[in-house]
Amino acid sequence: MNIEALISKAAGEAVKALYGMEASEKMLQLQKTRSEFEGNLTLVVFPFVKAARKSPEQTAQEIGEYLVNNCPAIEKFNVVKGFLNLCIGDGAWLELLKAIDADEHFGMKQATDDSPLVMIEYSSPNTNKPLHLGHVRNNLLGWSLAQIMEANGYKVVKTNIVNDRGIHICKSMLAWLKYGNGETPESSGKKGDHLIGDYYVAFDKHYRDEIKELVAQGMDEEKAKQEAPLIKEAHEMLVKWEQNDPEVRALWEKMNNWVYAGFDETYKKMGVSFDKIYYESQTYLKGKAKVEEGLAKGLFERHDDNSVWADLTNEGLDQKLLLRSDGTSVYMTQDIGTAEMRFQDYPIDKMIYVVGNEQNYHFQVLSILLDRLGFKWGKELVHFSYGMVELPNGKMKSREGTVVDADDLMQLMVEDAYKTSMELGKFDDMTEEERREIARIVGMGALKYFILKVDARKNMLFNPEESIDFNGNTGPFIQYTYARIRSILRKAKSTLSTLNTLNTPSTLNEKEVELIQKMNEFGAAVEQAGKDYSPSGIANYCYELTKVFNQFYHDYSILNEPDEQKKAVRLMLAKNVAKIIKNGMGLLGIEVPERM
Repeated sequence: MNIEALISKAAGEAVKALYGMEASEKMLQLQKTRSEFEGNLTLVVFPFVKAARKSPEQTAQEIGEYLVNNCPAIEKFNVVKGFLNLCIGDGAWLELLKAIDADEHFGMKQATDDSPLVMIEYSSPNTNKPLHLGHVRNNLLGWSLAQIMEANGYKVVKTNIVNDRGIHICKSMLAWLKYGNGETPESSGKKGDHLIGDYYVAFDKHYRDEIKELVAQGMDEEKAKQEAPLIKEAHEMLVKWEQNDPEVRALWEKMNNWVYAGFDETYKKMGVSFDKIYYESQTYLKGKAKVEEGLAKGLFERHDDNSVWADLTNEGLDQKLLLRSDGTSVYMTQDIGTAEMRFQDYPIDKMIYVVGNEQNYHFQVLSILLDRLGFKWGKELVHFSYGMVELPNGKMKSREGTVVDADDLMQLMVEDAYKTSMELGKFDDMTEEERREIARIVGMGALKYFILKVDARKNMLFNPEESIDFNGNTGPFIQYTYARIRSILRKAKSTLSTLNTLNTPSTLNEKEVELIQKMNEFGAAVEQAGKDYSPSGIANYCYELTKVFNQFYHDYSILNEPDEQKKAVRLMLAKNVAKIIKNGMGLLGIEVPERM
């Protein structure tokens, strides 16, 4: 039992013994004592004043006296109006430190057979282009959210839905047939997703030229967009794909496989993965069948032109198209089909979709439709909605000139980390192999931390230069602190063996107590991040812990402390700060280097 739980229980016993009152858990809330007052934890006594029939000050005084006499953890107290400030004794703090030390996964829960199953969907790329900066934020948020939900004791399935069908992929396929001369990733040395992306751009360039030419001949621009030979050919190819034309399907498979190989490389560099990948080409027919089933049950309605709609006016929304008049599906239909497949594959208790905030309305509608169709988690589905991420203008150009490519960005971050570390002399005694590995860890850590420390709902500006800073609220600052602690522990190997036989030192100083108390808050930070779906909560906790440790380390020596007991306590503190930093950063998908 941690200190808060221990004192909360004792306070409940005090209120019952003194005033005959059964206090609820909500009434017994403890908070950190404000810095201007003496104490570690504060109990607000206003909820007990009526039962006590005394002033808030008298009530606090009586509860304080009871706790000092009956709860060994509490050494003394002081009263400020209706606030009871409690001072925890050194012995209790040391016991808490030992408990933290004994638990390798302190602050995190383990899933059991009875734990609810959460499925988290993220990434959702199109197969006609490489992943870009927006996908980076999406993947990092999705991966981190999965780790946080696991740390809250949920079973988690990480999933991806790939948009591998439709006019967009036909455009790349057609351009490759017309202008590719049989080019492959092997022959060109390009990653498959970049190669296909180049042909998507090539299609657009030639298509625009055709539109210009038709407009020059006197055609209206809107009509020219429909009559351009390229777009007509692309639509013909899409019809052939729908009809299972063997040549079109074979080309589609070949080119998509190039893209998937490229995606896998990018995902690996990013440090994310999936337990199950779904493909829209396999889910859209299921969606159509599910809509037809809903139609037969009277859940939806067919209009005169043969299109199928859901009437959502009773929900304060409008009517939503589910099947076009020609029977083809829309995105909503595909999402229903994907949900059907997933529900068959897994006993899902909660579904979280990590998708940008431009899709807020889509998921509002999807939730209603899935609930109507009988999915038990439909009503409660979570749309983890996040804002746009941009780079400062001119910081970096992608190969297409408009979108920031994920591979280019990651490469830039690792190169910047290498350059900055060299300039600061952090690589002086390392082999080139070690330098490259640490540059990778630091560069990717800088990228991930900078993106994840921001509240996901907000739009953000990602500045590569600001992110690789060894001071301030950055990934490298936290990573460097971890590496520094590991260095201290390596130098203190002989003393580490005595840690398990710790006795209470004469006193703990204020900074040591503050550090134990901050470590003890990790579990609450993990729980809150799970409730709020908020990786930024974990990032900010890691930064706060790192700051508190650095203040302590600035004021007190560890290795040169002459008192062996105090030295052992400080080593145990350092060891567990490092453990919590590693586990906390791990929840963000960030590695920490053993040396830097």
